[in-house]
Amino acid sequence: MKNLQDEKQRDLLINKSDGTNKFLTTDQGVRINDDNNSLKAGERGPSLLEDFILREKITHFDHERIPERIVHARGSGAHGFFEVTNPIPELTKAGFLQEKGLKTPVFTRFSTVAGFRGSTDLARDVRGFAVKFYTQEGIYDLVGNNIPVFFIQDASKFPDLVHAVKPEPHNEIPQAASAHDTFWDFISLMPESMHMIMWAMSDRAIPRSYRMMEGFGVHTFRLVNEAGESTFVKFHWKPKLGTHAVAWDEAQKISGKNPDFHRQDLWEAIEAGNFPEWELGVQIIPTEDENKYEFDLLDSTKIVPEELVPVKIIGRMVLNRNPDNFFAETEQIAFHPGHVVPGIDFSNDPLLQGRLFSYTDTQLSRLGSPNFHEIPINRSVAPVHNNQRDGHMRQEINMGRVSYHPNSLGGGCPYQAKIAEGGFYSFNERIDAHKIRERSESFNDHFGQAKLFFNSQTPVEKSHIVKALRFELGKVETTAIRVRMLGLLSQVDRELAEKVAIGLGATVPPILETPINHGVSPENENGKHEPRTVEQSVQSSDALSMLKNPTNSPTIASRKVAILCSDGVSEAAVSNMKKALLKEDAKGCIIAPHLGAVISDTDAEIHVDFSFLTASSVLFDAVYIPDGLGLSVLAESDEVNEFLNDAYKHCKVIGADGKAGAVLSAAPFASKITNEDQGLIITEEAASDKFVSDFISAMEKHRFWDREPNLYN
Repeated sequence: MKNLQDEKQRDLLINKSDGTNKFLTTDQGVRINDDNNSLKAGERGPSLLEDFILREKITHFDHERIPERIVHARGSGAHGFFEVTNPIPELTKAGFLQEKGLKTPVFTRFSTVAGFRGSTDLARDVRGFAVKFYTQEGIYDLVGNNIPVFFIQDASKFPDLVHAVKPEPHNEIPQAASAHDTFWDFISLMPESMHMIMWAMSDRAIPRSYRMMEGFGVHTFRLVNEAGESTFVKFHWKPKLGTHAVAWDEAQKISGKNPDFHRQDLWEAIEAGNFPEWELGVQIIPTEDENKYEFDLLDSTKIVPEELVPVKIIGRMVLNRNPDNFFAETEQIAFHPGHVVPGIDFSNDPLLQGRLFSYTDTQLSRLGSPNFHEIPINRSVAPVHNNQRDGHMRQEINMGRVSYHPNSLGGGCPYQAKIAEGGFYSFNERIDAHKIRERSESFNDHFGQAKLFFNSQTPVEKSHIVKALRFELGKVETTAIRVRMLGLLSQVDRELAEKVAIGLGATVPPILETPINHGVSPENENGKHEPRTVEQSVQSSDALSMLKNPTNSPTIASRKVAILCSDGVSEAAVSNMKKALLKEDAKGCIIAPHLGAVISDTDAEIHVDFSFLTASSVLFDAVYIPDGLGLSVLAESDEVNEFLNDAYKHCKVIGADGKAGAVLSAAPFASKITNEDQGLIITEEAASDKFVSDFISAMEKHRFWDREPNLYN
């Protein structure tokens, strides 16, 4: 008894808590009536600063991790410039968008969302895509993702989302992964996430490179011109190299072979002069069209299909310089969607409204001071003059006795700028509404655009989504969660749900189990906010498929080819291929049984870049086996067979010329080889220009997914 009593006393001292059968409260013990919606001026109005519940919740969340970012902790970045190619002065007064050819310095940071700073680059995850523009009017941050929608509609749910996807708190497992119970428990109770789930389970969540993924501003913003007229805008970054992904099995193996794969890829491309490039596009929606569509522009779980509003290209971004110091630049850079310049303004998107508070609060915690703007990477190129003083790590030395406004002792300085002098002003939007914790009914379509995304995919891409969901939900231990998810998936596509169910050894429930938490205010549980499907005016959009959108200018620039060699290799064949690849700004790497050099058929030494122990096909875009003597060494090697088998399984280009075809004949997949496989380039002629040309042409197609078993054939 004494031991039990001591244990109870200890539990009281360390303040253990259990929320089972308890009311939800604030940190001050106040019971919360609605934890799903922030306080707004009307259903579609701006969020209110007085919302102490939202501020307390997000403030606690923002300060939960130090010193790394709570989300987007693992990332990489580079310097570059943004150049205007199509000015839009009729839409915005923003100075950096006024003149064709005008260049603005930028720093761009890419990141994964869920993992800690030491996690892998190749996790299945959303990728951050944040750009800091150092404009002459001040800092402008376009803080987005590589997916144009998000999991939730209201910022009040962001801490819950991240808590759910992070490692589970009792054992901090798993790292950088959503394939676990707490994440899918949350998602299964939040049907508003279904559109984002389709994107996250697609190949968009495992990009081949930061340089080969799109970027989006996610939210609807406003542009304001000199006349004070406003239009709504969606921002798009479109990569010059096109959008490409890796296979999921490949992603897992890359994580083991090189967890810094994306970071290294970006660094090496810039060092080699293959500067990453994106076009910046905008979708412009006139203010009078705000309520024109079957979706709500303020809903961050929705896109504006390009068939309804085309993307207009206005500029390009080129990243051409790596950081000098990773910590000082990439780690200390501080982004904020509230860093805007005159001519760019906000909408009442409730997710965006919460971010406008959260980011400053986060930087105060992470960088330790309100003076984070004085860190070199964060400094504005426009002069900074205000009455802020002191604070931890203050660097600026302000002279004079005046630190307030208005003043006469300082001659009234610094002056307020008139609008005509570049002073920022918010768009004069009329707000007339009741304070309310609720969402507009126009936010209730949780399945319509999820259907649109899935219907827009090719059969190969649909198969990948099925496999991703089987993997993720297969890791979920709680049967009820899997069943709820199958019910939600059935609202997107019945066949999709049934195919996922087969992999789980389960059945799709006949009736959708209505989740208990889906943005409903407790006082309004009358069916008004039931999740529903709204018929979309666009049934399928090619812009949403990666495979339907090959780049306009096929290229293999910056791609890497593994050249498998042993002693006796044909020097002519190796030389011919390496020269051709170099001409295309690609690179051939020699892989051999050992480091050092291999001796060619002409007794020349060929430098070896990697041994089979230190390399793997998952780190390369294609494989080439050149003609030569001693090919039996490769054909009989288990490491070579594994190398080739993975390359074949991951649908990459494999080439062999001269006698090297015998190595492929010994490979595990030899019996599957067909003449129809355009990704296998095999010829008996050695070191021919035609073979090299055919090999490069095949590489331009990236992958040959027909090799995969297709669940939608």
